[in-house]
Amino acid sequence: MRIIPASDSSLLVEFGSVIASEIQDQVLGLFHALRERRDARIRNLHPGYASLLVDFDPLAITHEDVASVIQSLVTAGLVEPEDSSAVVELPVCYDLEFGLDLADVATHTKLPVEEVVRLHAGAIYRVCFLGFTAGFAYLGGMPGVLHTPRLATPRRAVAAGSVGIAGGQTGIYPTQTPGGWRLIGRTPVRMFDAQAVPPTRLQAGDRLRFGAIDREEFERRQSA
Repeated sequence: MRIIPASDSSLLVEFGSVIASEIQDQVLGLFHALRERRDARIRNLHPGYASLLVDFDPLAITHEDVASVIQSLVTAGLVEPEDSSAVVELPVCYDLEFGLDLADVATHTKLPVEEVVRLHAGAIYRVCFLGFTAGFAYLGGMPGVLHTPRLATPRRAVAAGSVGIAGGQTGIYPTQTPGGWRLIGRTPVRMFDAQAVPPTRLQAGDRLRFGAIDREEFERRQSA
């Protein structure tokens, strides 16, 4: 583990340099441990695949004191309560109208479209972190056979709820934004609501599975 000053009010805690479940366990373990302290001097926590950015009030606590808190938590042992958390089921329609790149993923992986859908919907994912735009969930745990490179040229607009693949990652677009991930489906569930508390449907550390639904069910849930 390395603790590096990132600004006058933040520290970056690095646990490694690759995407790996054991590293993500450490990141989320520290994330939960710091959050449970409810220390008002620590203003925000931003987990990544292999690091945690800790934003704090520099008028209330120093870099050295924050680093000392982090070191003591790590020394005491970090526990990621993943196994006790419920698995959220998110409906996804893998219709080709929504899965604009589903055929390309099938071609790249040399699998039938139906097998791509079965494998993608059959895994249990962990929300590693939220980023890129408010509420965008980066999910770990996608089967390796589905790894597919992102688009060479990003789309100017990707619809809210779109589910995509980029390399070894899969994720959900919470709002309409530009994006270069390979789109394979769409959820009718609203993933981000600025007026809700919390505004994001998913949080770092949540576990998730996709439930494949047909177009009729998608329309019904979207209009509900």
